[in-house]
Amino acid sequence: MSFAQVSWDRRRGFGQTMRRDRWWQMPLLVFLGLGAFVVYTTWAAFQGKNYYWGPYLSPFYSPEIFGSSPFAWFGPMPAWWPSWLIFSPALIILPFPGLFRLTCYYYRGAYYKAFWADPPSCAVGEPRKTYLGERHFPLILFNVHRYFFYIALFFLGVLAYDVWDALWFPNPAGGTQFGIGLGTLILAANVVFLGGYTFGCHSLRHLVGGRFDRISAFRQKSYECVTCLNGRHQLWAWMSLFSVGICDIYIRLCASGIIRDWRII
Repeated sequence: MSFAQVSWDRRRGFGQTMRRDRWWQMPLLVFLGLGAFVVYTTWAAFQGKNYYWGPYLSPFYSPEIFGSSPFAWFGPMPAWWPSWLIFSPALIILPFPGLFRLTCYYYRGAYYKAFWADPPSCAVGEPRKTYLGERHFPLILFNVHRYFFYIALFFLGVLAYDVWDALWFPNPAGGTQFGIGLGTLILAANVVFLGGYTFGCHSLRHLVGGRFDRISAFRQKSYECVTCLNGRHQLWAWMSLFSVGICDIYIRLCASGIIRDWRII
């Protein structure tokens, strides 16, 4: 029997591969999807207006620490805000959920391929010559993901409370009255998707059972629940990403008078 001689020293050039499938489709879709979200989020964050309507508050601006809406915790723009910087309530809070996603294990693998071509796909040549690994700067900084998980839990609780607020509409006679609008359902669906994404986090899976040799029955059940969500972490990541954007778009259109909220109850 004869054997082929294979040289492992030869490096593929960027994009070179023996694959015959459309390997470029997924990184391209990720590039377009994440790129569009980043562009829209940046634009929406700097607007500082049309981010609330009636009982609805955009998740890009929640919690509203300072602002002009009735949802602001501590009133309008503070005196210490730099005069050269555009004021927007979103600029205060968006970095925290943004960094939670940026350091997410799934998103890291996705944008490594789509934006850094590191590599573009399996068995496809990449532009880099050396790889230091995630134990070296700057990738070692992504280990803060486990700490941003706790911050994400706080934000999830705030958004859940926003859904409660979205059930109480202004009453023409004064006060508020119970109701359900299309915006209420959109905000509630966003919390469900974000919950699936957050509670399926790899960090939570490790926290509830991954670091123990022996675990109790309760911890075992918790571990299984997180593992179930973690198995669809990619799906939850994309569904929650789009749901957050849809919430902001819907509220922005209502606040601008372009559309009217469909009142169900």
